[in-house]
Amino acid sequence: MSEQPTERPATPAETWRELRRGNERFIAGEPQHPRQDVDHRTSLAHRQRPLVAIFGCSDSRLSAEIIFDVGLGDAFVVRNAGQVISDSVLGSLEYAVGVLGVPLILVLGHDECGAVRAAIDSQAPEATPLPAHIATLVDRIVPAVRRVAGAEPGAPVSPADVDAGFVGREHLRDTVAELLESSEMISDAIAAGTLAIVGANYRLVEGRAETDIVVGRI
Repeated sequence: MSEQPTERPATPAETWRELRRGNERFIAGEPQHPRQDVDHRTSLAHRQRPLVAIFGCSDSRLSAEIIFDVGLGDAFVVRNAGQVISDSVLGSLEYAVGVLGVPLILVLGHDECGAVRAAIDSQAPEATPLPAHIATLVDRIVPAVRRVAGAEPGAPVSPADVDAGFVGREHLRDTVAELLESSEMISDAIAAGTLAIVGANYRLVEGRAETDIVVGRI
């Protein structure tokens, strides 16, 4: 069993190393389940100082605290279907950075994503319209679908010809880019070296979170 760190990670690089160590324990089937005891729970009742803000998909197979083998108070988690940027997401992540002082934002996508599949299928000829609120989420992934498909504006797409893995990766990169463009607070913290963003893709079968894009000093 791996030893737990004696000191709390403070920099973006230290934090990402700690998360990767936890992910390796999870992959190996040797989780430590740190910081989940009664005393630690009690100590968090009136304060929190998380290691990381994780923005991921709401998929039930993407439980961030389990994947990275962290404990209570370690991860400030924001989730929605397809991990798409919204005002509530931006506000939550800015709170994590500006108030809680997290040194790392992890944007976490995954394979076999239902939102990505819905976005691909929505571009098929005569596709059935989605319910309005689902469509609002899915529409944010459509640009990645059309880039991967190489589709001309307004042209239909054949879902069978679109690689969902490539779409998921493109959408992850779009999400990170939009986060930077939309939040001056987050961009300034990265420029100051106090914050970094990692975009990672989680592989459901293997259990591994693979780094795809890094912004900042890691």
